[in-house]
Amino acid sequence: MAGTIRTGIGGWTFPPWRGVFYPEGVRQADELAYAAAQLGAIEINGTYYSSFKPETFEKWAAQTPEGFVFSVKASRFCTNRRVLAEAGPSIGKFIGQGLARLGDRLGPILWQFMGTKKFDPVDFAAFLDLLPRELEGRPLRHCVEIRHASFADEGFTDLCRARGVAICLADHDVFPFIEADTADFVYARLMRGSDDIQAGYPDAGLDAWAEQFTAKAAEGRDVFAFFISAGKVRAPAAAMALAKRLK
Repeated sequence: MAGTIRTGIGGWTFPPWRGVFYPEGVRQADELAYAAAQLGAIEINGTYYSSFKPETFEKWAAQTPEGFVFSVKASRFCTNRRVLAEAGPSIGKFIGQGLARLGDRLGPILWQFMGTKKFDPVDFAAFLDLLPRELEGRPLRHCVEIRHASFADEGFTDLCRARGVAICLADHDVFPFIEADTADFVYARLMRGSDDIQAGYPDAGLDAWAEQFTAKAAEGRDVFAFFISAGKVRAPAAAMALAKRLK
């Protein structure tokens, strides 16, 4: 069975989107509901910096339509540490803060590492083994985003493949681009956008990603593609432009 492709953005509260993505008159309290109606997924970034109450996750889920999915960026206290093998308590606190309240809106969890973090096979394997496989009976999907060149190593991809953890496809000028099928889904963060382009991303780039994601979905993999960082004002336009190419 073919996988599902969802395109989206990082977060939903961004003042420059008002009047550009959000029509005039849309209340700030209604921005999530509006964004979720236009997109297939949103990456929650605030969880990287702080924790939230269970009721907040439940409220977010209630504002989204059936089939919509949130990805959740893990707390920096889990990944920004010298010894990853000691991250167990922080991982437990992050997972237990209320993610289960998202219900079927809970998608992949993104574990993002700083650009200074180098690949240590033993320590990284220990970290991956700390990631819970389910939450209240619901299977969890994990993706790691690395930013140091030392991760361009077969040992790294082997560790992820053995545990079914996806490696983020980072479309970026500096971050390593590691294209390897290590999980049953694909997670992409597309960071070459431009506010000078109406659609937010070059047509050739959108065409190429549409072709690649369609092929991955045909293999049975779900795809989550987020337009992040550069060209943020036009990121929603890019996500919608890519979605149109996938119909």
